[in-house]
Amino acid sequence: MKHFLSTTLATIVGLLISGLLFFFILFAVIAAMSSADKTYDIKPKSILTINLSGALVEQGQDNPFDLAIPGMPIDPSMQAQGLDDILAAIKKAGEEDHIKGIYLKAGALQSGFASAEMIRNALIDFKAKGKFIVAYGDTYDQRDYYICSTADKVFLNPGGLLNWCGLAANPVYFSKTLDKLGVEMQVFKVGTFKSAVEPYISTKMSPENRLQTTEYLEGIWASLLAGVSESRALSVDTLNLLADENQLLKPATDILKARMVDSLAYENGVKDYLAAKLDIDKRKDLNMVSVSECLAAPAKVKFVKNKIAVLYAEGDIVDDGGDGITPAALIKEIDDIRDNDNVKAVVFRINSPGGSAYASEQIWEAIGALKAEKPVVVSMGNLAASGGYYIACNATKIVASPMTLTGSIGIFGLFPMVEKLTDKIGLSFDVVKTNAMSDFGVMVRPMSAPERQKMQQYIDNGYELFVKRCAEGRSMTPEAIKNIAEGRVWTGAKAVELGLVDELGSLDKAVEVAAGLAKVTDYQLSYYPEKKDFFTVIMESFTEQTKLKVAMALLGEEYAPFVKLKAEGIQTGVLARMNEISIR
Repeated sequence: MKHFLSTTLATIVGLLISGLLFFFILFAVIAAMSSADKTYDIKPKSILTINLSGALVEQGQDNPFDLAIPGMPIDPSMQAQGLDDILAAIKKAGEEDHIKGIYLKAGALQSGFASAEMIRNALIDFKAKGKFIVAYGDTYDQRDYYICSTADKVFLNPGGLLNWCGLAANPVYFSKTLDKLGVEMQVFKVGTFKSAVEPYISTKMSPENRLQTTEYLEGIWASLLAGVSESRALSVDTLNLLADENQLLKPATDILKARMVDSLAYENGVKDYLAAKLDIDKRKDLNMVSVSECLAAPAKVKFVKNKIAVLYAEGDIVDDGGDGITPAALIKEIDDIRDNDNVKAVVFRINSPGGSAYASEQIWEAIGALKAEKPVVVSMGNLAASGGYYIACNATKIVASPMTLTGSIGIFGLFPMVEKLTDKIGLSFDVVKTNAMSDFGVMVRPMSAPERQKMQQYIDNGYELFVKRCAEGRSMTPEAIKNIAEGRVWTGAKAVELGLVDELGSLDKAVEVAAGLAKVTDYQLSYYPEKKDFFTVIMESFTEQTKLKVAMALLGEEYAPFVKLKAEGIQTGVLARMNEISIR
């Protein structure tokens, strides 16, 4: 009887939840259909508002509705913004007479430093048009502050914080955890500096990894210091001294005295300031325009036949399925671009730590075929390392940010062995085979000496191919590539010195280089892949939001690490990948 009642109750609850979810989907679809094609009219004396919060991705997607269910909180970090949308809105605001300024609201933007630099440079161009920028933050982290330091006036909440303490990298090592579980990672690699395998076999950084991490952190920090020094008229030495004192621990009044901010005010006070600046009586009458509203405003667009394609590749490089960069999807876009006679040149925008060596090789070949017909200029984002560099090296030219992390020319194989784990839980296995290595690769036994030897030779061959590809693409000798390879990570600034990158600049610079190579002066940009239509976004958003809500309901406060762990996963097999280290 108890079982019957519990089953009946569960069925009723399930039907209620399904009904509610169907209602929300129907409501969202109707709302989306009614607003999908609407434009936005910008009023005189408007201000573009940019919220520096949440995850930043290369290519934004439309979000025609919000599937938030009352009583179920949404993690703001799950709401991604598109770097392309922010940059386009800033550029459009600079050309729109009704938009007089930009209001930056800091909120812990989750982005790489190269992306932050692109936003910062776009804001500097905006100011050059004679318009103003005002920034406000309850709390500024170092990325936010680097961007917001361009403002004419930087406000901090009187009870707020400014995290200015320099950069640190904190890699996580879980070899002891794997030992406790009874899982052993069988590792094969080429490259003294190839640190991606270290978390599985060590408990601390190798000397080589410590050296390369120190060097690229110092390179990124130097770029941050130079930018903030110029914007805030504070010397680099002063900024370093302030970082040594850790401004996060200082009261807001001390931060004001140090001239890192211009004034202390609550947000309403900042809006009063904006209203007065525009000669508006009350702050409630301010015309605050969001990024999406700015992009929806009518714009004069003339048709230009000549196109420069911007092809996006973001995420891990995987063989097939799932999120990230897959050869099947990317090569389809490459083929479309090659077959389009109106496209005169291509900018290949890469933001990737790498991944599958096999998939990287397929993309390398496709880029070569495209380059044979049209100039291909790589624009590197925050990361274009390991497999990310593999797919870049065959381009006509390579442009990177000074703070891009690139190189990491190395390869490794990662194969779990769970014999101890299966012993712990009482599982045993046997085998019948016709040949010595018929069961090669099974996870329930360690590889034999001949198997390990063959696997290492396979990895060595993969490394030699990687080096060869880089040498061919960069017109260097394999020996010259090996001198700067070994899995070592470089900043974009250093990569130019080493010949891995041609010049420094952002996406705009790469477009300029591509236009020059194609010898076109009048052109429009076309983007690949195209942004998803709102029906696709509706269904994908619904699926992801539902998964998130289920995880939150089942796991409570533990849902965040669960979702993160699932998203990151552990790639096994033969990989050309950089170990992503969180830099704060």
